[in-house]
Amino acid sequence: MYTLARQLLFKLSPETSHDLSLDLIGAGGRLGLNGLLTKAPAQLPVTVMGLQFANPVGLAAGLDKNGAAIDGFAQLGFGFVEIGTVTPRPQPGNPKPRLFRLPEAEAIINRMGFNNLGVDHLLERVRAASYHGVLGINIGKNFDTPVERAVDDYLICLEKVYGHASYVTVNVSSPNTPGLRSLQFGDSLKQLLQALAERREALALTHAKRVPLAIKIAPDMSDEETAQVASALLATGMDAVIATNTTLSREGVEGLAHADEAGGLSGAPVRDKSTHTVRMLAAELGGKLPIIAAGGITEGKHAAEKIAAGASLVQIYSGFIYKGPALIRESVDAIAAMGPR
Repeated sequence: MYTLARQLLFKLSPETSHDLSLDLIGAGGRLGLNGLLTKAPAQLPVTVMGLQFANPVGLAAGLDKNGAAIDGFAQLGFGFVEIGTVTPRPQPGNPKPRLFRLPEAEAIINRMGFNNLGVDHLLERVRAASYHGVLGINIGKNFDTPVERAVDDYLICLEKVYGHASYVTVNVSSPNTPGLRSLQFGDSLKQLLQALAERREALALTHAKRVPLAIKIAPDMSDEETAQVASALLATGMDAVIATNTTLSREGVEGLAHADEAGGLSGAPVRDKSTHTVRMLAAELGGKLPIIAAGGITEGKHAAEKIAAGASLVQIYSGFIYKGPALIRESVDAIAAMGPR
């Protein structure tokens, strides 16, 4: 069924197809129909960051930026759902076209630019949802906020989403907001993480709960840079790292239509780079901090590879676009087949 739906959707422009699909998934969720469209994955509960996940396969941020289809995605079998990236103020994102399919490589290039309706709108959608599972909210900075004041935007978002999120992801790795990736390095990263950690402790007292903080990083760092990030995460008391965001590399898509478009590349070509980053983080962290792996999962065995590399959870996005809900179940089954970990 999904193969037919994809054929029809792929006749539309990528962004039109994305918006229509989100509307349909959201409508199906409100009507309680999505669970009828796919076989539910096996039960495979796991505890990470002190949270109980129904299974270790989640929806990555970026597909549902505004929380429009939380119930719909949950009904498809995801063990957790991450929405966003959201910014303090609404913003339109980059000019269209800004989303490109590379079907020969099961890949997508996007330069969306954190297009979203703002954190207040997202929270309205969260309050309207009936989902009671693990909900991650991914936060970022507005494009016109200077990088040297980026911490202000992250703190605004953290304060607003804190009472509604199971965990909060800090996105410092999108390639589509100028200067954002500079926040992954050196003193900039330490200052941001320290500010978030301090504000989180104050919010934990106010809300009588400690919400985990995860940091999402890029796959384009050297091993030395990855090690430095791992050290900073441990030193500032972060709770998880998400590896990885999209890549600026075009390895694996050379010569394909749209391969030269600006933006971040996701899907199958980023798989090895992402898994390498997971493996490097696992070596540096030594089990002291859980890793959530994202990047290039288009078959169940790829999810199992991420777990074998050291991840505790996985997320899918581009693979979901190409393979549909069956990829969720396939990934859960492949991880379950690995046995106890």
